Amino acid sequence: MSGRARLALCAAAATLMAACALLPLVDPASWILQAAFLVAVQTGVGAATRRVPLARAVTIAVQALVSLLLLTLMFAREQAVAGLLPGPDVFRYFGVLLEAGADDVGRYSIPAPLSDGIQLMLVGGVLVIGLAVDALAVTFRSAAPAGLPLLALYSVAAGLSDGGAGWLWFLLAAAGYLVLLLAEGRERLSQWGRVFGGGPRAPSTETPGGAVAPVRTGRRIGAVALGVALVVPLALPALDGGLLDGTGTGVGTGSGGGGTISAVNPLVSLRDSLNVDEDREVMSYRTNSEQTQDLYLRIVALDEFDGTAWKPAKRRIEDVPGSLPTPLGLGDEVGRTEIQTRISAANWYAQDWLPMPYPATQVDIGGKWRYEPMGRTLVGDHGQTTRGLDYTVKSLIVQPTAEQLANAPDAPAPLRREFTEVPDSLPPVVADTAREVTAGSANNYERAVKLQDWFALEGGFTYDTEVQVGSGSQAIARFLRDKEGFCVHFSFAMASMARTLGIPARVAVGFTPGSPQADGTNSVGLRDAHAWPELYFEGVGWTRFEPTPNRGTVPEYTRTDTPGTTVPNPDLPSRAASSAPSAAPSASESCTAAEKKLEQPCGSESPQAAVGGSGDGPFSLWNLLIIPAGLAVLALPLLPMLWRLRVRSVRLGTHGRTEEDAAAATLAAWQEVTDTAWDFGISPDDSQTPRKAAARIVRIGHLDPTTATSVHRIADAVEQVLYAPRPRPTAGLAQDVRRMVAGLGVTASRGTRFRALLAPRSAVRVVWAMSEGWISLKARAVARWTAVVRRPSGQGSGG
Repeated sequence: MSGRARLALCAAAATLMAACALLPLVDPASWILQAAFLVAVQTGVGAATRRVPLARAVTIAVQALVSLLLLTLMFAREQAVAGLLPGPDVFRYFGVLLEAGADDVGRYSIPAPLSDGIQLMLVGGVLVIGLAVDALAVTFRSAAPAGLPLLALYSVAAGLSDGGAGWLWFLLAAAGYLVLLLAEGRERLSQWGRVFGGGPRAPSTETPGGAVAPVRTGRRIGAVALGVALVVPLALPALDGGLLDGTGTGVGTGSGGGGTISAVNPLVSLRDSLNVDEDREVMSYRTNSEQTQDLYLRIVALDEFDGTAWKPAKRRIEDVPGSLPTPLGLGDEVGRTEIQTRISAANWYAQDWLPMPYPATQVDIGGKWRYEPMGRTLVGDHGQTTRGLDYTVKSLIVQPTAEQLANAPDAPAPLRREFTEVPDSLPPVVADTAREVTAGSANNYERAVKLQDWFALEGGFTYDTEVQVGSGSQAIARFLRDKEGFCVHFSFAMASMARTLGIPARVAVGFTPGSPQADGTNSVGLRDAHAWPELYFEGVGWTRFEPTPNRGTVPEYTRTDTPGTTVPNPDLPSRAASSAPSAAPSASESCTAAEKKLEQPCGSESPQAAVGGSGDGPFSLWNLLIIPAGLAVLALPLLPMLWRLRVRSVRLGTHGRTEEDAAAATLAAWQEVTDTAWDFGISPDDSQTPRKAAARIVRIGHLDPTTATSVHRIADAVEQVLYAPRPRPTAGLAQDVRRMVAGLGVTASRGTRFRALLAPRSAVRVVWAMSEGWISLKARAVARWTAVVRRPSGQGSGG
């Protein structure tokens, strides 16, 4: 096997080793076998075309065409011409698959199911990276820049994964890159003749400059570099999320029993849908209830609060029972009415959690769904979503009285302990404000109503969808101070304050009732997305409150005779729940300045706005640290170019005005000549005399006569310095070198010029210098240690 064929195999292996970092992201991992097969075929095609030989650009084009044909056979055979040739329909289908894959990436947890879209993204992405690595390392014979696409592949996996064995995947990817570099080095050395690996030698004959020392040194440098890369990140702090932290729960297979919920926050797909300009219909429903103003469609409950994020707790799930059990805490004496609602989800709306009225008692739905008892929610199992589904839900309209809520006994100790827990990082102002607002209350019900009224009416809060609120442990404190926000801020703040008062609380996410239509249905749009707090009262269960001004409807059971309560009439719904028939989804617009001044109802909302920032401001300390670090990473590919320009400046800035420094100046100019020629693809040949080397550079570089004269003049100056008894300075050497650089740039191709500028071959001298320095340092250390060991001991005195 030729050296170039071995290099191609190493390039393919390096690509697949880096691609292994993607394995934890998808289940099953069978896609890696498909990717390996396609990369192998791509590598074989490249090896065959290079043996013809074909031009470099033609080689890459043939590999790309074969890769496209393979992807067409695998993913779009039915759309292809004659089942093989890609046409317009194939590219349109690829676009559809990639769009669906992007949606799946944002919606599913890790590991995500291997949908067709995700499979195309993985296999196609690895194939593109493999083509880039093969082109750089084999076709253009430049393995060092091939590390950039490998780094991109690993970075994508590292950015999406949740840690775990990430160090193992880094080691695998780095090892693949080092193998590629070693293969390129051996292939280059093989062009000079036999490669000596160095046989066993006696210690007495081994010298610091032995043939195997550079190899050993390179391995040691690589090992040290990998060790540093693994250890240094351990000392760097991680960045936390915000109020709507993307880490949380979703669906996973779990272990034992009915499995567990353990995936990404279900708000991810919801807030992605909300972050659009046009209000689109999410679903429509028809119900037998005459009053729909309180018919909130609940998706999920966020019941775990760590000070920076509300998210669903990790809980066990089970099969959906025929009839759901009685809601937790609901007593027989509380009034209730069972209703039936038929819901139709839009074909584009793919939500993992099933929107339905709370509390549901029976759900008639097809597909793979599981039941989470504590939240009374249904969650899709392994890819099941609401897209285009029709389902029927029976639910209860719970009608507690203010007296029942006020006389509610304490919640059970386990429930109270779990749902009143607040982290130590929660700012004290949250609890202090809660006690101040609810001062004088006789029970938890009065405290809850006072909190609701303070946010909705009496606290001076402004409903604003465009407010910029940071995230982190201080987010709630800033919201209480600035008094601007929308439903996410109001519900999160009230639930947190309720917990500090000992009231079990959580946050529910879903939709307000929407808008009645002329055909008797209700239309729910994106702008009906909402979040609200649920507080637990023993004998009633989890109970909805509405602290957000101008959104949804205030529950009737919060209208009491409690002093200071000024809750509006619930029979007069807000604009978001208007009872007027409409032929379009509910619409609402952001508050204008006049509406804010007059305190008129307004506004749509997007929970996405609550997660836009991080830290305490746009220029926090971490920003100041991260920005330079990011710039440094971006500058890494430019280091060879910067080093080369600096070396050229130093060499040509040396002036040999006296006999003493004439030799140094002339040899520096000659070194620049040979390195520049090397950068343009003319490798140095130390076995030739300066005159023959100059002739070789002129011949291979196709230099014009004027430039050729300059090169020969430099060579003559070198021979004069080396062989003349008294070397004399030669004027104009720097200008001759610059003329040669310009001449090579004129005759070289665009790709060669680009390579010579950004990835000069002579930059490898840095590695050689490091290797020589290490060997010299080690030799000095060994010599010093030997001198110490062999130092004769002092002689004893006679008596």
